[in-house]
Formats: sequence, structure tokens, C-alpha cells
Amino acid sequence: MAASRFHRGLVLLAVFVSGLKASRLTVNTELSALFNEFWTLDVNRMQPGVDYSILVQGKAGYVNQGVHVVHDRASQPLFSNVNETKLSLIPTFNHLVKLLDNYEISTGVAETVSPAEVRENNLFLDAVMGTAVMKRAHRYLVGKGKSNSDLRLFKSQLYLIWFRLYHRQRNAGMDSSGFEHVFVGETKSGAEIIGFHNWLQFYLQEKHGHLDYKGYKAREQDIPDQDDHVLNLQFSWHGLVKPVGSAFVGASPEFEMALFTVVFLMNTDRSSTVLVNIDQCQMELVVIRHGRSLGTAYPRLLSSNSRHLPRSQPH
Repeated sequence: MAASRFHRGLVLLAVFVSGLKASRLTVNTELSALFNEFWTLDVNRMQPGVDYSILVQGKAGYVNQGVHVVHDRASQPLFSNVNETKLSLIPTFNHLVKLLDNYEISTGVAETVSPAEVRENNLFLDAVMGTAVMKRAHRYLVGKGKSNSDLRLFKSQLYLIWFRLYHRQRNAGMDSSGFEHVFVGETKSGAEIIGFHNWLQFYLQEKHGHLDYKGYKAREQDIPDQDDHVLNLQFSWHGLVKPVGSAFVGASPEFEMALFTVVFLMNTDRSSTVLVNIDQCQMELVVIRHGRSLGTAYPRLLSSNSRHLPRSQPH
């Protein structure tokens, strides 16, 4: 009898785990459609081969978190050029650059936000909210009862999600925020890189000699190219190594904020993963909450160049 109950328990556990795996593989068609609207509306997106060029080079090897030295599979920088003049003329990119040096990257060190930096945060959010991408996100969230139609209240909601300071490291001051973690990047205990999922920060840090691209991460059958809009990357930053990080490439800050704000507000679990198809890519969008604010958010590329789509059979 006990053995029978044990067997039934194993069967139920297997069914449960199988169900979890199946749910992870189900594409969210509603959010895929919405995010493809965002993609089309993202007129500020930088175009590969026109506004920037990348060299993906070699495939990086496996390394454990905390390792400081890895084999470099990329002798050249990831970005061979970026049109900085165009970037400076796009309000959201222009304001984003001004925010990137406002933070202490080490967790455990309390952030000090000056009145001037608060103004910079607000100017950035004003620019983001003025874009077609974020306006569409706002309409969707209002329709779902997740945001208020009042723009002032929606801006306050965005500020709370992205810019509210909180404790990331125990027994420390207010040392982190969703924006800092995702767009700027942080270091933890002087031993590892956490966050850092923005392509413009990657480019600027690489340009100034603080970051060294080590190669891409992908399955053998899905080698990235210079036109891919999402990349899984390995790199070192300030002497530390990120075994694998991921980021949209060329996308505007409003696209990324709209995307992850929707995932954040449409789910209440501490950790949420949504499977979506955007443009020619299939990816998981991972969002982890820190109370009412964002802990982290990033894309995890599964397939690019439409390789996830079923192939038509030859006649």
C-alpha cells in the first residue's frame, strides 16, 4: 500500500513537472501581438548596418559565476560603430545617457540621489511617455485595469517600478533600483556582475575601456549574426565576468521599458517568465519583482532569424 502511494506520488510529481515545462513552452499570443505592435511603433530603434554595426565573432565557453578570467573568443569589440549623432538627437536616448553615470555600481553602497538627478529621472520619463510605444502600453494597461488613465498617476507608477530605491543587499542602505539594475548594471560583493541588460550602456562602457566582450552564447544551430536584435553575451566589466547576459540590441529605451512594465504589471508572482515571438525572434521575458518595484528584467533569446517557425515541407 505504501509503495503504491509512493508510486502514485511520483506519477503526480512527474505530471506536475511536465505541466510546468509545457506551460513554459506555450507562446503568449496576446502579448506577442502587443509587443510586435511596440516593435512596429518603435521609430527610435537604431537600425543594424545603418545606425550601428556589431561583430558577434566567436562562441564563448562555459564559466561559473565568480570566475574572473575566461578565454576571450572575441578579439574585437562587439560594436564596431554607433551613430552617436543620431542618438543625441533622439530625446529618450539623449536623456538615457544622462542617467547612466548617476549610480554607484556596487551593491551595499547607499545611493545618493540629488535634486538634479531626480529632475533627470523625470525628464527621461516624460520623454518616454511621449512616445507612441509607451502610449500604446498605457492604453493596454488601462484596458486591463492595471494602470490609471490619468497620466500623472501613470508616471508615478512608472517611477515606483523603475526608480524607487530599495535594499538589494541586506544590512545596507538604499543601494539599488530597477533602472540601475537593468540599464546600468551592478556588482555584488566585488565578485560578480548582476543586471546590466542594456545595449547602449554596453557600447559606452566598451568604448571607454571598462568592458571587454568575450563572445556570444547560443545553441549550435542558432548562431547569431549582425542583424539580430537580441543577443546572449559573455563579457567582463571592471575586472569581473558575466558568464552570460542578454540584451536587446538597437531597441529604444521606451521599447524596453514598455515591454517589461507590461510583464511586471500583468503578473503578481515574484518571478514571471513569458514566452513571446517578437519580429523574427522567440524569447522568454523574465521579470522578477522587488515588492512593488522591479528587481530585474531581461530577454532570454531562444531562437532568432525565424528558426522557431515550422518549416514548410518540399512538394
